[in-house]
Amino acid sequence: MKLRVILAFAAAVACLAAVGGAAAAGRGGGHRGQLYVFNGTVLTAPGAGAGSVSVQVEGGNHAALKALIGAPQSQVFKLDPSTRVMIWSHGVPHAGNTSEIQQGDWVTVAIRAPHGSSLQQIESSAASRLADHAAPGAARPLWLFIGDVAGPQSGGRIALHVASGNWKALHAMLGQPLDQSFAYDDGTIFLLWQGGVPTVIGPSQLRAGDRITVRIRAPRNSTLAQVEATPAAHVGDHEPAPKAEE
Repeated sequence: MKLRVILAFAAAVACLAAVGGAAAAGRGGGHRGQLYVFNGTVLTAPGAGAGSVSVQVEGGNHAALKALIGAPQSQVFKLDPSTRVMIWSHGVPHAGNTSEIQQGDWVTVAIRAPHGSSLQQIESSAASRLADHAAPGAARPLWLFIGDVAGPQSGGRIALHVASGNWKALHAMLGQPLDQSFAYDDGTIFLLWQGGVPTVIGPSQLRAGDRITVRIRAPRNSTLAQVEATPAAHVGDHEPAPKAEE
């Protein structure tokens, strides 16, 4: 009887130790919470051993862009010694330092924070990864369409009455109706410009008659249908004087 009690006690202690170890692993493993991913260009070279990086956000995953709604496009993200800095060169990454990041570089900032965190809460958490890609979408030209919307947009499509655009966009529009539909997804950033300052919004916040710019990166020889099926990288509402020749 005494032996059975001792064995039962030992088993209970082992079980508690296993549970405690799993909990500790969960706390230290860095895999808990929501992943927030922000893409954009570096506003100021951070320098060696930087504790933060300033980024003009141009896109991200759904959770990140949802948290950004109502906030300025330019944001500052926290870095610490645990942040992994990856530098991409000619398609090959290597572990690097913030001293290698330059103004204008295209970066991806990945942060883990609790589900439903506010932007302030997200930015108070140090990034788990900072990847520098030097330049965004260099192999894919820009297709720029400018026009008006009839109201809020939803369902992953933007109905645009095209009025202008850059050369590639207008060339693709030859012989086509002025009313076109462009795709967007969780990575598309929507910006409302007021007084020269951009604020992140959602597609449902567009209003009837708003002048919109739609920027899409697609292969050079794409048809209009292929361009429209490619999710827009950036949608600007009342963007100041976009260059049609861009």
